[in-house]
Amino acid sequence: MAPADDSLRIALLVYRGNPHCGGQGVYVRHLSAALVDLGHHVEVLSGPPYPELDGRVPLVRLAGLDLYRQPDPFRRPGLGELRSVVDVAEYALMCTAGFPEPWAFSVRARRALGQRRHDFDVVHDNQSLGTGLLAIQAPPPAGLGLPVLGTIHHPVTVDRRVELAHTADRLRRLTLRRFYGFTRMQTRVARRLPRIITVSSSSLDDIVDDHGVERCRIRVVPVGVDGERWRPLPQVARVPGRVMTTASADVSMKGLAYLLEGLAKLRTERPDAELVVIGALRPDSPLRPLVERLGLAGAVRFVSGVGDERLVELYAEAEVAVVPSLYEGFSLPAIEAMACGVPLVATTGGALPEVVGGDGTTAVLVPPGDAGALAAAIAGLLDDPRRRARLGQAGRARVLERYTWRVTAEATVGQYREVIAARAAAAAC
Repeated sequence: MAPADDSLRIALLVYRGNPHCGGQGVYVRHLSAALVDLGHHVEVLSGPPYPELDGRVPLVRLAGLDLYRQPDPFRRPGLGELRSVVDVAEYALMCTAGFPEPWAFSVRARRALGQRRHDFDVVHDNQSLGTGLLAIQAPPPAGLGLPVLGTIHHPVTVDRRVELAHTADRLRRLTLRRFYGFTRMQTRVARRLPRIITVSSSSLDDIVDDHGVERCRIRVVPVGVDGERWRPLPQVARVPGRVMTTASADVSMKGLAYLLEGLAKLRTERPDAELVVIGALRPDSPLRPLVERLGLAGAVRFVSGVGDERLVELYAEAEVAVVPSLYEGFSLPAIEAMACGVPLVATTGGALPEVVGGDGTTAVLVPPGDAGALAAAIAGLLDDPRRRARLGQAGRARVLERYTWRVTAEATVGQYREVIAARAAAAAC
């Protein structure tokens, strides 16, 4: 039961909380802090790599094997690291080209919460959708009897489709099908959770289509941005021709290859055009030879592992920001760029039009996978300072009006209370 002061005790789960790569660590860091601002108690249970949290938010480290850590992905753990059946199963699944992290994390979370089930009012899972969640919500004695809900930013089945569509090699396709096998587990679990939170209407539709979750059990709660942290820096000079993007560089769905092709087209008329990519390339990335083949070796810079303040400075130096994704369930990089007052070029992939607003009003929209359209849109902005200023101001105003972490936290708490009340009503019957 919740304390008398009506504050909630929340266990927030994240199977991979990397603070600098992917959106899970960002989501958990800011949501947990905003929930504490509202007066609630939050503990984050995370697998490695661990998130960077507000000092008021305790972090419970659920040590896994971290088999995909850089610079040694798909590593072979020592025998001393295999301390449980879950550890052995996690390593065995990786050896067969599977991706066991979401499942293994959920089992470890169930074990950790088993010792503390009276310490929390609700459990909120961020995208793992592992079978351990079903044991957390199952009634005692088989389970813990805790109310559980999950966030799905977008179904990973979309990533699977895009990766397969961009891979012709037969062996690679077979490996991808095996790697994404965990999405079958996520579908089973998502269908059995009483409430799913997602970040856009586009993602809601995809969850219904791909996971078969009943529409009535899904709620849209957009994520937010800290408008005081992500802000224009008028004292920082723009670098002429500077374009910036934030992308998981080796993920086909992020569309970076099309942006690189667009940059090469742009540089035939604007030789000063250059690109800063917030993201890292694997040593064997196919984008490395693409950069060389397009003659972009001196025009593209990859930056990784930097903090928010440096990212804000990089946005301040850019004349245009780009989100070239083939699909997005929401896109934190889009609203961070807009909050910094940088004019944005984005594709119409997934939820991007819903998030960034109308073409020509708060951003410039182009079709996904169209390098020529990206080049033309960027060129149009680089050649028109007044338009850049107008779009940058309108974009920041849209973000401050619609996307703040406080609004996200308030709406999320509303979902917690509904799930808790429904569990209590079912128990009373």
